[in-house]
Amino acid sequence: MSSLLVLIGVFAIAFLLGSIPWGLIISRVFYHTDIREHGSGNIGTTNAMRTMGKVGGGAVFLLDFGKGLLSGVIAMLALWFLIPGGGLASESGVTYGFMMGAATAGCTLGHIFSPWLGFKGGKGIAVAVGCLFMSFGVAGACAELAIFAVLVLSTKYVSVGSIAAAVACPFFACVFYWGDWPAIACFALTAIVVVWAHRENS
Repeated sequence: MSSLLVLIGVFAIAFLLGSIPWGLIISRVFYHTDIREHGSGNIGTTNAMRTMGKVGGGAVFLLDFGKGLLSGVIAMLALWFLIPGGGLASESGVTYGFMMGAATAGCTLGHIFSPWLGFKGGKGIAVAVGCLFMSFGVAGACAELAIFAVLVLSTKYVSVGSIAAAVACPFFACVFYWGDWPAIACFALTAIVVVWAHRENS
């Protein structure tokens, strides 16, 4: 199977996985309301916390985070079983970083532009963090979370921490995947879209 086709397939699967609107599903099934009619109207964790409290909001975070984590696992399995040399052979054209970047982009974009919600959705933070645990490893993902947490605590604005973490993402990608420009481009694109998704908070 063509390595490029595998990459496109992983992106598509990650996009569909990311597009599952857990915030809306939980609000309707367990709280008999539509999260989009409350607060900011967003389906993500922050508005879920406001609308459904800590239990509902926590569930949305874990499920959205899980989408990102699972996307990374799928990308890794595709590398191991479908890409020659596990993405390490230069002739395959698809590296570990490129595959992980495609999965991160696909899942995050699917969440932000869910086809089930008229190509609207959340802002991609919880999903992206799940992806980054696979893409950057525990240390890299925790560093991103530290940036988010410090700025949220210092400014009291979740959006400031979210935007800062998104802006930092391409720089972390350069650290972990220096020279792998397709991978870095995937993370940069994802970061740009996440910042764009927060435009109403800026």
